[in-house]
Amino acid sequence: MIDVTVENFEAEVVAASMNVPVLVDFWAPWCGPCKSLGPVLEKLETEYVGRFKLAKIDSDQEQQLAGMFGIRSIPTCVLLMNGQPVDGFMGALPEGQVRAFLDKHVPTAEEMVAEAEEEEAQEALAEGDTGTALEKLQHAVVTDPANDDARFDYVKLLLQLGREDDAKVAFAPVIAKAAMSRKLGALKTWMDALDFVASGAYDASAEAGFEAKIAANKRDFDTRYARARWLITQQRWTDAMDELLEILMRDKAWSEEIARKTYVAILELIEAPKPKVAEGQIPPEDPVVATYRRRLSSVVLS
Repeated sequence: MIDVTVENFEAEVVAASMNVPVLVDFWAPWCGPCKSLGPVLEKLETEYVGRFKLAKIDSDQEQQLAGMFGIRSIPTCVLLMNGQPVDGFMGALPEGQVRAFLDKHVPTAEEMVAEAEEEEAQEALAEGDTGTALEKLQHAVVTDPANDDARFDYVKLLLQLGREDDAKVAFAPVIAKAAMSRKLGALKTWMDALDFVASGAYDASAEAGFEAKIAANKRDFDTRYARARWLITQQRWTDAMDELLEILMRDKAWSEEIARKTYVAILELIEAPKPKVAEGQIPPEDPVVATYRRRLSSVVLS
């Protein structure tokens, strides 16, 4: 619990809510119901062990903040997440109702652990420590199997390391969701390309064969698409997108727009996780991703 004023509001409430839900309790010393609600909130903050942060604002002393939130009566509680108010309640609710309110919004203990593991994995990857990153991501998936973001990063790293069988095992629980999720669908595109290349017996001489066929017929889209899939298996992402652009420039709708769909999947695979930023700020975009997004737009919209 922390007492919030105008001076520390930005840091203790807005910025803090980018990482953990912040419950703001507007109260006053003379308010009887506030005195009964306060201990309940403090007890739950302790019990929830970091799953939310309690911030208390004396509405008499901090009228500017109370006015900013449109407080008309106290106690009033407002929950902020990612810098924005998302819900709230008025009055001294009993503990059971406050608990139910919190459980609608705050992450579970498992989700908190998985998120922390995922962040540590990204830090390890930035330092080139793939072993630690893989261990952290695996633990995140085991701890919170419903965390598709952690699973995406885990399967993606397995594929990057050439551990295709392990990737397929880790992907199996969510394969049915691939058609409804851009991220999971991107992983399936990668694994389908691996299966395609393996079944076609492509080897180190494959590229020369592709180039010969394409040189003979620029509109041999089947070969161009096969080459793009082969390049995906080599993790030559920009080369694969360049090949797909060649198809799109000649026939955007070929084979039910498979070239565009595969191109979008590659963008999803190569885009690094965006860091959390303060309200109103835009996270930086990978320059390669930005360039290839523009190229796709210019071709598709032309």
